[in-house]
Parts: sequence; C-alpha cells; structure tokens
Amino acid sequence: MSQRRGIHLDQSELLCKKGCGFYGNTAWQGLCSKCWREENLRDKQQQIQEDWALAERLQREEEEAYASRHQRTQSQPSITTVKKNEERKTKEKSSKVPKFFTQSTKTPPKKDASSFDAQSAPRPSSSVSRHASLDKDRATWEFIDFLKPLKSGREIFKQCRAFTESMAYKRDIGVDELSDCVQDFYQNLSEGRPVPLKGSTDHIERIMDEVEKYMMTRLYQEVFCPETTDDEKKDLVIQKRIRDLHWVTIEMLCVPVNEEIPEVSDSVVKAITDVIEMDSKQVPKDKLACITRCSKHIFNAIKVSKKEAASADDFLPTLIYIVLKANPPRLHSNIQYITRFSKPSRLRTGEDGYYFTNLCCAVAFIEKLDGQSLNLSSEEFELYMSGQASPHWPQSTGATASSSSGNAALAQTHNSLDLLTGLGERQERVMEKARQMESDLIDWTDEVEQTVQSALDAFPLQTQNSTAATVGGTEPAASSAIDSDNVENELLPPPLTPQVFAG
Repeated sequence: MSQRRGIHLDQSELLCKKGCGFYGNTAWQGLCSKCWREENLRDKQQQIQEDWALAERLQREEEEAYASRHQRTQSQPSITTVKKNEERKTKEKSSKVPKFFTQSTKTPPKKDASSFDAQSAPRPSSSVSRHASLDKDRATWEFIDFLKPLKSGREIFKQCRAFTESMAYKRDIGVDELSDCVQDFYQNLSEGRPVPLKGSTDHIERIMDEVEKYMMTRLYQEVFCPETTDDEKKDLVIQKRIRDLHWVTIEMLCVPVNEEIPEVSDSVVKAITDVIEMDSKQVPKDKLACITRCSKHIFNAIKVSKKEAASADDFLPTLIYIVLKANPPRLHSNIQYITRFSKPSRLRTGEDGYYFTNLCCAVAFIEKLDGQSLNLSSEEFELYMSGQASPHWPQSTGATASSSSGNAALAQTHNSLDLLTGLGERQERVMEKARQMESDLIDWTDEVEQTVQSALDAFPLQTQNSTAATVGGTEPAASSAIDSDNVENELLPPPLTPQVFAG
C-alpha cells in the first residue's frame, strides 16, 4: 500500500518573491504590499510618461492642422460678410409677419435626466441605510473620543474627514485607483504628512488603527465589492467550487484532526464560525481578527488530536478543510477588500499577515484542486465532482470505476428504501398506539360517568319539608327521629325520651 501524500507548503512560498522577508500575497503576484506598490508605481510612472508623450504629439498635430486651416481661410475671398447680410435681411422680413402665423420654436423643457435617474434608481431599504448610518455615527464618535487627548487630534480628524468626503466624488474610478488613494493617505499620515504624529512606534500604530477603523467604516459600502469589478462573479464561482467539493474527506487531505474528541469537535465548530463571521465585519482589522481566531482554533484542534504542537504542514490542510466545510460567504470579495484597504504593515508581518497569507494559499489550492492533490485518479475525481459517485458509498473492489459507481448508487438506493420502509412501519405503530390510547380514553370517560351515576342512584339526596313539632314547647319532634332507624338494633340503648323538669 502506497503512503498517502499530504499537502505540503514550504514556508518560503509564503514570503515575498523579491526576498524582502515580508509575507507575499497571491493577489499581488507573490509580492508583499511594499514591493507591489513599488512595482505598480514604476509601471504607472512609465504609463504616465507615455501618455504625456502621446498627448503632446496629438496637441502638436492639432496645432499644425489649425494653422493650415487658418492660412487657407485667409488666402480665399471672404464670403462670410455677404452671407451675414443675406441672413439679416431674411430675419427682418420674417419679423414683420404676425407672430400667430409663425411656428413656435420653443420646445417644452426636458426633464433633468440625472434627477430622473436619481428618483427611479432603486434605493436601499430604510433598515439597511439606517443600520449603516448608525455604524458610521458610532465610528465617528469613537474616533473623536480617541483623538481628544492628542494635541494634533483635531487636525487628524479634519484630514480624515476631508479625505473620506472627497472619496465620494471618486466612485466612478477603478477600485485599484481607490486602493491607491487610501494607501497613499495611510503612508502620508503615518510619515507625518501633513499632520506630524508624535510618540512611540506603538502609539503611532494605534493611531493608524483608529484611522483605518474610522475611514473604512464610512467608506465600506462604496469600496466593498464595487460594481466596477468582477468580485461578485468570482464569489459565486468559488462558492460553487466549494459546494462541488463537498465530498472531500479528512483522509483525502491528510488532516491530523480527530473530530470524535469533544474538545476537537468544539474547536472545529468555532473555527468554522469565525471564518464565516469575517463577512459581517466592516473594518479590515476586524476581518483579519476573525481569520486569526479561526487559525488559533485550528492549532488547538491539531494539538489535542496529536497531543503535540502543530506544524505548518498540519495547519494548511486543516485550514483548507475548514474552508471547505464553512464555504464562507463572499470569500473572494473579503480577501480583496483586506488586500486593497488594510493598513499595509499589517499584512507584511505578524500573526495577521501570516494567517491571511495562508488563507490566500488555501483558496488558491481549492481553485486548482485536482485528483493528484487528493491522491485520486483523474477518473475518480471527475466522477466525484459530477456526483455520479461518492467516496462515502461502499464500492466493490473488483469492478471498474463505472460499475462500482453503479453498484454504489444501487446500494445507496436500497438503503434509502429500507430506511423509508422502516420509517413507515414505525409511523404505523405510532398511529396504532395513538388510536388505542384514544379508545382507552373514551372507555375510561364512560366508566367514570357510569360510576358517578350509580353512586347518585344509590344515595339520593333527601329533603324533609315536614313542619317541626315541638314537644313540651322546647325540643322539636324531629330530634327524636335521629336514631329511629336503629330502634330494632339490640346493641344500641333505647332512645332518650324528653322529660319535663318541674322546678
């Protein structure tokens, strides 16, 4: 039996291809944020120079064409004066005609297209807009409270507010340009332009964290999954891809996790919850915090399962397994949002940068997943992907892939039929017991009614309406009848006879 090949990722593959020592990113072609911006800036400067050269050449050609037209116009006899005189005479004649014979040249005013579009455009629901407004207001007040103790706090808030308001006029530009604007603002502010930031490095990082939180909360709806990109389309592609890979098992990925252990199972559930929760956050830092918590739960699950510390070769397959089980919403859009608008230093170093880079590698692995990656043949992989077979179904070892899949499907059908038959029998037994209980309740009710009626018949209520007769003017005669039924009983003494006492 051949040894199963696990998923291995050299740690050097997580680093920037330029060799700067920072973490790279697949969205930046394996470069870190610093090297990517340098490369991008170099390309943009070259493109700007080419555009300037083209603009100068077009302007020069336009000036030469204008000069030639002007020279040709001066060399020919001018006829514009004659034409103007003829037009003036025609206008004077037409002005003498009564106005009610002339056709009105006025046209009805056209509706403003922009205002019409604004009224007809679908508006977000009041609850959504109200919730977004509350988030923005909360972020603003928290940012103000944070800046109050700082000497330059007022100027920092002024610059951040002006920048976020200016971004509202840049919605039509590409998302890469929006990202460049935000990243340039981060860099200038962190370097003390135009507001000098004083304090330790940690203090400045804390200020930049609050700046990012304030700005991205206010810009979230405009820059997350914008219409100018194909992020939404790629989200659906990845979501369908993960859904088609629902059959992938722990054994195929060589994941060293034993979900039979309660603590491990609990850590897996928490990891899935955290990676799903990432979509509910608005600030890149908060989204990265969800990824970091998810990763720590993964390391805990591996540690409990193996009873030793987890390695990088254990972490990445388990992260892939968690992503497949969770199928996080808008996964591509969240990764792109973090890449474009997160504070650049956060993605280059530290826990957040390491775990985020691993998540990007996990998504890239899922997109390129094939049979060889799972120690399967191409035929088996295609059968599982098409749904014609499943590794969870029992298969005969001596048959071909197609016949084994057919036997597995038939066996699964029989199992389903047996299960349905058993459920039908159980339901019939439950219904029979229910009917028997109903009959017993009816019989018991009748029996109780008969018992009560028999008791009432045996002991009827009697009322005596006879007038009370007095004996000797003091005792009523009815009192002497209390023991009248027991007169014949020899064990009882005779009833007392009232006697008159003569004093």
